[in-house]
Amino acid sequence: MDDNSTGNDGLTRRSYIRYGGTALGAGMLAGCTSDSSGSDETTAAAGTTTEAAAETTTAADTETETDAAEAADSYSVTMEPMGEVTFDSVPESWAAYDGGYADMAVALGVGDGVTGVGGAGRYYTYVYDELPGVSVDREQIEAYPEVRTKEEFYELDNDVHLYDPNMLINWFDWDQADVDEIAENVAPFVGNLIFRRSDGWHDYRYYTLYEAFEKVAQVFQREDRYEAFAALHDEFIAYTLYEAFEKVAQVFQREDRYEAFAALHDEFIADIQSRLPPADERPNVFLTYEGTTEPETFSPYRLNDKGTSKKQWNDLGVTDALTGTDIENLSTTNRGELDYENLLEVDPDVILVRGHERKTAAEFRDTVLAYMEDHPVGGELTAVQNGRVYRGGYLNQGPIHNLFLTERAAKQLFPDEFGEVTGDAELFDRRRVADIVTGEF
Repeated sequence: MDDNSTGNDGLTRRSYIRYGGTALGAGMLAGCTSDSSGSDETTAAAGTTTEAAAETTTAADTETETDAAEAADSYSVTMEPMGEVTFDSVPESWAAYDGGYADMAVALGVGDGVTGVGGAGRYYTYVYDELPGVSVDREQIEAYPEVRTKEEFYELDNDVHLYDPNMLINWFDWDQADVDEIAENVAPFVGNLIFRRSDGWHDYRYYTLYEAFEKVAQVFQREDRYEAFAALHDEFIAYTLYEAFEKVAQVFQREDRYEAFAALHDEFIADIQSRLPPADERPNVFLTYEGTTEPETFSPYRLNDKGTSKKQWNDLGVTDALTGTDIENLSTTNRGELDYENLLEVDPDVILVRGHERKTAAEFRDTVLAYMEDHPVGGELTAVQNGRVYRGGYLNQGPIHNLFLTERAAKQLFPDEFGEVTGDAELFDRRRVADIVTGEF
């Protein structure tokens, strides 16, 4: 923080660069107020003053040229709720609140700039092990696993914060003055809470995954990678996630990588959807959160919420088992739960349980499913009897996560077409993903 500390004039390192010409101008005016006591002294003083003024003018001209060059290199990214955010240079260091935005940065090839995460427990990085040359510094993340206080923002001194500032206000007792302070003294915020759409305080625009991804690509100036991902995604579904990805790409000025990811994504989703059975032959699903291995109650998620955490299920065209009920989506204000009797009234074809992503498919079956099979009421559920209870995927997912989660979901729901979830069949090209991340595309 020494380089960004505030001096006597209250200027931070960043603002001093911006307002340096003003500081120099004030010094120049102060140098013109000296007194004179005689003609020779006056002449000498005048000569000295003239030389000083010339030097000051040269310095001011140089400063002006520097400011002009910086202005020419600056760029802006617009995203709600922040509005327009201007960057004087491409950010190098960053922190993200959730794994979705962190994954976007990794997808853009700037993962080595991470300094911390707001919720490291839900940032699953093991998927990168399947991508040659792709990694993230997990030790650094674990050193700062819950970056949520102003003190930590000051300590890390990042170039950009991939956070929705209103989330900090509504969840962690910040106020607008705190947000403004960090944005002014450390670095701006660029982010929008997109994993769900059920919080009353979020009364501004939502972004899909790829819209946000594109914004982040713009921030990191990596639009080419975004485009590559978008193309891959369309092969395999362009839905909600990539709109958020686009915003992150804008933040880091990596729109090229965003475009590469978007292209890959679109190809991937198109291929998956072309192989799906007719809509009336697809199962209905109940998506829930229950983190224990012996579940007794279930917190419901609704697929019609359109949050990015449900992207893979919506892309696969499945029906929400709660359709036609008055059951609401889990949110900050709604913490309602269903017991087995409630669930038996719905009796979904498939049950998807979140909160078990550290388990393998086999470990999940041996614990959660085994308990439900032995439960006197749970054992009556159709999904339990048919062994169709699976892990429900990450709450926060980015573009890399989404490819793996969509592949897994396709196997969970349609094993006859895509293979068993415990099998080795790969539905997208790992090497192509790795090449986009490393810039070799």
